[in-house]
Amino acid sequence: MGCCASSFLSETHPEKDHLNKPQVLHPPPPSAVIDSPAAGVGGGGGGGGVPSFSEFSFSDLKAATNNFSSDNIVSESGEKAPNLVYKGRLSNRRWIAVKKFTKMAWPDPKQFAEEAWGVGKLRHKRLANLIGYCCDGDERLLVAEYMPNDTLAKHLFHWENQTIEWAMRLRVALYIAEALDYCSTEGRPLYHDMNAYRVLFDEDGDPRLSCFGLMKNSRDGKSYSTNLAYTPPEYLKNGRVTPESVTYSYGTVLLDLLSGKHIPPSHALDMIRGRNIILLMDSHLEGNFSTEEATTVVGLASQCLQYEPRERPNTKELVATLSPLQPKPDAPSDVMLGIPKHEDAPPTPQRPRSPMGEACSRMDLTAIHQILVMTHYKDDEGTNELSFQEWTQQMRDMLESRKRGDFAFRDKDFKTAINCYSQFIDVGTIVSPTVFARRSLCYLLCDQPDAALRDGMQAQCVYPDWPTAFYIQSVALAKLNMHTDAADMLNEAASLEEKKQRVGGKGS
Repeated sequence: MGCCASSFLSETHPEKDHLNKPQVLHPPPPSAVIDSPAAGVGGGGGGGGVPSFSEFSFSDLKAATNNFSSDNIVSESGEKAPNLVYKGRLSNRRWIAVKKFTKMAWPDPKQFAEEAWGVGKLRHKRLANLIGYCCDGDERLLVAEYMPNDTLAKHLFHWENQTIEWAMRLRVALYIAEALDYCSTEGRPLYHDMNAYRVLFDEDGDPRLSCFGLMKNSRDGKSYSTNLAYTPPEYLKNGRVTPESVTYSYGTVLLDLLSGKHIPPSHALDMIRGRNIILLMDSHLEGNFSTEEATTVVGLASQCLQYEPRERPNTKELVATLSPLQPKPDAPSDVMLGIPKHEDAPPTPQRPRSPMGEACSRMDLTAIHQILVMTHYKDDEGTNELSFQEWTQQMRDMLESRKRGDFAFRDKDFKTAINCYSQFIDVGTIVSPTVFARRSLCYLLCDQPDAALRDGMQAQCVYPDWPTAFYIQSVALAKLNMHTDAADMLNEAASLEEKKQRVGGKGS
């Protein structure tokens, strides 16, 4: 599916660092419906438009992430990261971030589900909110809102066109303090491994705190994976995270914002004690900051980094100190960050269309039907390899169901085709993208675009680079009046066709 630029690098740290529903382990609230946008839930700060927290099936997330394609990995260090984060897109076109834990990180599914539900209750405009989880066999996954405009680490340490201006740095400091204060107020004061990679920027350029840090990487795992120089001193003694150690880690983020570099707290404190505040400040700001404001933030960072936990400020004190230090309260965040708004993106250039592309662009279901009948199953080659032992009576019955479905499909008896293809799919021994595509068209012809879209996504999941899967989704999206997404999907299908023609691969 189409990919948003940029990433949800919430999972790692500066060291570079199926089709069956799983059992519901914790009863979801009545409003929790998978893939269904809902109003924001509770919680002192908004979160409007955030879906209710719910359980996802593994097949939902597999389809959303293009079968967990390496192209969809957005966590820092790519495939080398211990717990990968993928971007994905649900069937309702919502972008998501999916954190996939290592095997056996959370061996007890009930414990994982309870932890996830605890975090999933939180809803705030300063958080990248958790919207779901998955427990399927030994698979453990979390699903969060996707933030398309990179991390604080990227904007501070690896920027290309412009560094973050001073007013925006103060906004980041305040918004993250507000996120921590909200979590603390709601009884979730512990945040694991706070750093600049956990601060994300949403579609409007506003900074948000990743919800993934509200859960550990594993049941018995460490809460800090960064260099020991950045770890709260009390954690080194007893291995426990406390609200005070979260404040210490927040202090290291303040240092990042001040200096534009990830420097050890001990070095920064030496500079502060020596009153070398100007040396601490990011030279890329070129002096464009208020010395009075900078002195206040340096003092706050120094308090956060006190050796004795009881001497550090609490989250309400952080917010109270930073709230008056907002020199551009009305300036849009995306303008201060220098990021383009989505609607300013140039239109996708038109590509020459194949007969299937032309039929789908016209939403000519009769023409699409003729093409699928003529194509038969040639695009399924190589998607299944069966052993001799698998040729059982059940297999023969299943293939007979498919044959009956093919006859009904050819003869335009679409309801019978749906029933026969469903019998074939439900056995599950052979997974055929063509059957999903054919059943998808049947659903379209029976005025069931939601079911058609889901089948198109399943076809793509089986065969991620198959143009027909994208084409059939484009028609379903258009039937659902999602015309922008339909056009994107149509262009992506054409792009895949073009790519296959260049390399001499299969067409649609």
